[in-house]
Amino acid sequence: MRYPDEIRLAPDEFRLLRDLINQHCGIALSPEQRPVIERRLRERLSVHGLHSFGEYYQLLRSPDRGRAELDEALDLVTINETYFYREDYQLTALRTELFPMLRRPPLSRESLSIWSAGCSTGEEVYSIALTAKEAGLSGRRDVRIFGSDISRRCIAHARRGVYGSSSFRAIPLDLKRKYFIEKPDGMHVQDDLRAWCHFGHLNLLDPVRASVVGRVDIIFCRNVLIYFDDASRRRVIDMFYDRLLPGGFLLLGHSESLLNVSTAFELVHLRDDLVYRKPITASRFAPQGLEGSTHGSGKP
Repeated sequence: MRYPDEIRLAPDEFRLLRDLINQHCGIALSPEQRPVIERRLRERLSVHGLHSFGEYYQLLRSPDRGRAELDEALDLVTINETYFYREDYQLTALRTELFPMLRRPPLSRESLSIWSAGCSTGEEVYSIALTAKEAGLSGRRDVRIFGSDISRRCIAHARRGVYGSSSFRAIPLDLKRKYFIEKPDGMHVQDDLRAWCHFGHLNLLDPVRASVVGRVDIIFCRNVLIYFDDASRRRVIDMFYDRLLPGGFLLLGHSESLLNVSTAFELVHLRDDLVYRKPITASRFAPQGLEGSTHGSGKP
């Protein structure tokens, strides 16, 4: 009998699991990640009484239990490192530059919708919400901030809205005191902030499911696309283009850009950041390029 900690992930088994995950959600695992994937998924073999990763692969492909188990696997292999006020220069730009732009014609609208795609455990969504409050939008009832993630466990955490000390390492102390309530089990997001925030499980490669988000003014997708392969990045960016209202903004992580991904967006220079904007005169649907084509746009 082989104990779970003795089971190894062979290279051919890793390739099978890697390709299955990539086809499902676009995440591209490198060969260097094989030891990490082995360690993280080994517990699932124990749960199901399996004796090899090959057997686990067959379970993931089974029509009756495969989808639920794939969700469990993705919870273990995805990276969920986040905290409040991460990359705070973008939140400053949101408050001082983007919100004012969206208040002026031709972008001014009765409602404001923001989507945090790949929101992990929700800190980004609540950071956006409190930034909107601090920008003077607290009197508006038509503000909607939606957070989505491939991990059901992360979404459950986000909906609960309770966080430990590590999530607060970057947020200003006055904002922590203003928008969170300390209780024995952690810091709870205040109800008036939670009222603007909604969460849902979503695979960014599923355009039908993504349509439930509706049309939005701003999309945050920070430090997510770096884990995707090139073809999946293009699919996701085209979907973002369709979800954005004309003149809407796309904010990526500090190391991410649309270089070789899309030329459909305009590059907007802000005081301390560069963001992408869907042209105001744009049609609803993203341009469809030839498979394998290379687009040029840039964020230095």
